[in-house]
Amino acid sequence: MPPEKILIVYLSRTNNTEAVAQIIQKNVGGKLVALELQTPYPEDYQATVNQVTSENATGFLPPLKTKIDSIEKYDVVFVGFPTWGMQLPPPVKSFLHQYDLSCKKVIPFNTNGGYGIGNTFQTVKQLCSNSEVLDGFTMRGGSERDGILLAITGDKETEAEKEVKKWLRKINILQ
Repeated sequence: MPPEKILIVYLSRTNNTEAVAQIIQKNVGGKLVALELQTPYPEDYQATVNQVTSENATGFLPPLKTKIDSIEKYDVVFVGFPTWGMQLPPPVKSFLHQYDLSCKKVIPFNTNGGYGIGNTFQTVKQLCSNSEVLDGFTMRGGSERDGILLAITGDKETEAEKEVKKWLRKINILQ
């Protein structure tokens, strides 16, 4: 059986989710793709919180600048995101609505400011009902509200790598 083709898609505002995405790629290979919006969120944290709250309330799916060629060639799609307002960020919902991940392994991973995953993994399962959604990974990242941006560096990055490897083995992606 040929090795599975892996895609790692992620949304990262403070680079913590990106740090986890890079650790995943370092361990399992695959193509790394950052989700970017046609109209980026404001730099100002509170302005972004207000915009995301409004998008979640209305179900608005922000248009993505990121385009993924030949999504059908991938067998495994890691989907990484921060927890925003205890929900899946609207750009990740846009991605999951835009691309057909049927019959693929979909693997969520998350960073958060200490409040956990909220309903994010459940939402991924709902939006990928024709996919095999594996157990996700979560770890504490930064807390932009408190001015803590990139937290996954140095010792925390070493710890993150250990935890990610343990999780990848548990879900049988890494031997």
